[in-house]
Amino acid sequence: MNKQATATGPPTGNLRWAVLAILLATFMGVLDASIANIALPAIAVDLHTQPARAVWIVNAYQIALATAVLPLAALGERFGYKHVFLAGLVIFTFSSLLCTLAPSLPLLLASRALQGLGAACTSTIIPALLRAVYPPREVGRGVGYLALTVASSAALGPTVAAAILSVAGWRWLFGVNLPIGIVAIVMTARLLPGSGGAHRPFDLPGSLLNAAAIALLIIGVGGLGNRAGRPLAIAEIVLSLVAGAALIAQQRGRPMPLVPFDLLRIPMMRLSAGTSVSAYAAQMIAFVVLPFMLVSELGRGASATGLLLTPWPLVILVIGPVSGRLSDRHRADLIGAAGLALLTLGLAMLVLMPPKPSDWQIVWRVALCGIGFGLFQTPNNRLMITCAPPERSGAAGGVMTMARMLGMTLGAALATIMLDLYGVRGAHEAIVIAAIVCGLGVLVGLRRAVRATHHPTNP
Repeated sequence: MNKQATATGPPTGNLRWAVLAILLATFMGVLDASIANIALPAIAVDLHTQPARAVWIVNAYQIALATAVLPLAALGERFGYKHVFLAGLVIFTFSSLLCTLAPSLPLLLASRALQGLGAACTSTIIPALLRAVYPPREVGRGVGYLALTVASSAALGPTVAAAILSVAGWRWLFGVNLPIGIVAIVMTARLLPGSGGAHRPFDLPGSLLNAAAIALLIIGVGGLGNRAGRPLAIAEIVLSLVAGAALIAQQRGRPMPLVPFDLLRIPMMRLSAGTSVSAYAAQMIAFVVLPFMLVSELGRGASATGLLLTPWPLVILVIGPVSGRLSDRHRADLIGAAGLALLTLGLAMLVLMPPKPSDWQIVWRVALCGIGFGLFQTPNNRLMITCAPPERSGAAGGVMTMARMLGMTLGAALATIMLDLYGVRGAHEAIVIAAIVCGLGVLVGLRRAVRATHHPTNP
């Protein structure tokens, strides 16, 4: 087996531009995902379709991305990370052109699904590329830059969308990817270091079971909020569990399984994935229900609500690079556990807000949540990237992505259930659940820290 290349020194010269190419691809993918939501009303009107059908413009992208993560991680290890990353950029850029030209909703949905596939190629491989570019003691810096890029592009998304829609049609929201994608393709082809692959067969049956399990789970969770369609949603979730069980049974005993059991047997990877699921679930619950709490319970307007929630992503943007550098110099497990504890504290403080809080009483609690998540995210991702063997960096990126998406799906499901059971009054109870979920993550993080203390050389 040929191991993927790893770095031996900090990025200099062309490698600095290689890092820029990686971050440029990240910026493009996250920006596109965040601006698509803003365009849904305009797209529905222009293509003469119902809003409920227009939502599938987002769903098609997310389902394609989620179902392709593990198969593409395996392909990255087989053909080399650079090749899969470059293919993803080409697919994403070309599908953006197709989205720009799509004359009907079905063609737009197909183009968005193809775009999600391209995004999966890049996002899954990026952690492995960062490990290949940076030396071990500098990986946290790269992960910090990645967190900064994700946070800034997500924050800029609504503003960019509003600016484009004020002077042009919705098609230009996808067209903006074309120049960015072309630049990223050229930079990647010329500057990104290549790496050898490993000979492994492609597991088509496993990939199909993986796609069925994840797609049914996402669709089922999305349907829980509709009372009339809830029986179908529950059936879809049950079928997802059946497909997942079949996938696990099919994968056991395979020398190079699609589901990376070998990595999940590493305690540091397993525990870090668990904390990631809890953190993203808690954050997703808060993101879904806080607007309802602020508008319906606390009487804030829509614009004021947006401003009051802005400190959360804004603080993550600032803290991400700082926590990355800290994790290169100090124990990343302790930093991550401290961040998760701060996030739990911030959520608890939101639960304990006075009945009629001032704007400042809301803002500092929201900012505390952002500080906690920002302090947790980068060190935790660094641990997940570096605890895997170098030749399994692609699979480690797949685990990292799947943990994030599982947490977000779980959080959305819990928020939907609480709002459906209790209406807008369920927002408060949902935040309580978010704090509990995050608190469980703290316990997992402490278990990870204790293990690292007693087994410092055995992940």
